[in-house]
Amino acid sequence: MAQPPSPRMKPTLDKDLEKMTRVEEATFHITDRLTAPGVGLLFLIMTAVFASAYVMGTRGGMIVIAASIIGAYMAMNIGAKDVANNVGPAVGAKAIPIGVALVVAAICEVAGALITGGNVVETISRGIISINTIPDPEIFTWAMLAALITAALLVNLSNLVKAPISTTHTVVGGVAGAGTAAYGFGAVDWFSLSKIAMAWMTTPFISAFFAVMFLAFIKEFIIYREDKIAAAQKWVPVLLGVMSGVFTAYLIWVGLHNVVIVPMSTVSLIGFAVGLIGWRLCVPLIRNQSQGLENRNQSLRKLFQWPLIFAAAMMSFAHGANDVSNAIGPVVAIVRAMQGQVVGDTARAPEWVMLIGAFGLSCGILLFGPRLIRLVGEQITKLNPMRAFCVSVSTALTVLVASRFGIPVSTTHTAIGAIFGVGFFREWYTQRARSRLEPARVEPGDDEDNENTSEVRRRYLVRRSHFMTIVAAWVITVPTSAALAAALYGIMYMLFV
Repeated sequence: MAQPPSPRMKPTLDKDLEKMTRVEEATFHITDRLTAPGVGLLFLIMTAVFASAYVMGTRGGMIVIAASIIGAYMAMNIGAKDVANNVGPAVGAKAIPIGVALVVAAICEVAGALITGGNVVETISRGIISINTIPDPEIFTWAMLAALITAALLVNLSNLVKAPISTTHTVVGGVAGAGTAAYGFGAVDWFSLSKIAMAWMTTPFISAFFAVMFLAFIKEFIIYREDKIAAAQKWVPVLLGVMSGVFTAYLIWVGLHNVVIVPMSTVSLIGFAVGLIGWRLCVPLIRNQSQGLENRNQSLRKLFQWPLIFAAAMMSFAHGANDVSNAIGPVVAIVRAMQGQVVGDTARAPEWVMLIGAFGLSCGILLFGPRLIRLVGEQITKLNPMRAFCVSVSTALTVLVASRFGIPVSTTHTAIGAIFGVGFFREWYTQRARSRLEPARVEPGDDEDNENTSEVRRRYLVRRSHFMTIVAAWVITVPTSAALAAALYGIMYMLFV
């Protein structure tokens, strides 16, 4: 007679069920990895449908639809890569969860692109090469398309290998290279290109300068005061008021210039009024937040969380205003060329193209955003909320001013310049500042800067290896994208023209 199975032995049905469970878990794991690419593909399909509603049946409609899809693809890659610049410092300082940071960045990116993104779009679409220098609309269109495809593929590759290259460098280099291949060196506005290159070289230093000034102010007037909490209650609302006033003035100065011209005196007065209101509103907020906090640097981290979140939001807005041009600048040029317009006659890019770029940025942020946040936010130099606040504010101010004048600066350049500026300033300040030599004002355990002199001399606070890697990536990006775009244009010319 058959013996019943031992209680220790699993019946066949239990074993089969366990195998099925493992198969389901593996399936869910694979499906989860495919969710983001699937949603991204759906967005590209919706972009094609959306663009076809505007250009189907018109001259060159299919080329415009193809360009719109590539522009949306480029926008997603830009959003995925550059979100590290926007919220990387805040996430690296552990002031905001990564999920919340991505949502805030996505909303502010759309607002920045739609409200103030037109100026830089004009520079990319007509400031480097234009239909005036390449009279044949078909050749001009294929050159812009080659530049857009090259830039999109290079940015996608940089996302995969987590290299913080500049999306602005890729698209500007691509446009210049394809234009040269299409119509010779005379097709490129070298004066405009030289101004853009000069901005690339200066903006990291400008951003670093502002970051150092903010950090020096915070250290001198808050961190190294006898009563740190009282100092923070006094100065943190002032910093928030200044940020809100400057941001409001920028929105009026740039966002309304296509609707109504507001005199600079009026803009300054409104910005000053908003700054005062913001300062007064933040005084009780910071006072309540500081209740019960100990008089130490660790407590200051909590008081700088809201300023840092505001700064990250402002940085995302600035990025949307500036870098949406990298995705849709060539698309705008193609749309105008296919419609027989002289590029530059239209004051603002078509709204439907701006929408594609804006929502492409936010889609890339939400789907693929976290890839580079760790590198920018944590691995170059250690950030706390105070330092991250300085990085975000200085980067946002630099990019906002550049976008006002239509200069397509690199937000990657600007943000990482500010981070390096903060790191190098910490090294100098830790070793030389007189306040570091006053033990009565320094509390052990408050901050990683509180180290003895021999330890500081032994260990740098900025990782030089990342500095050299990033600089090398910046140097090779423009010539690489220019050469690849020129080669791709040559292939497309032989096949389609």
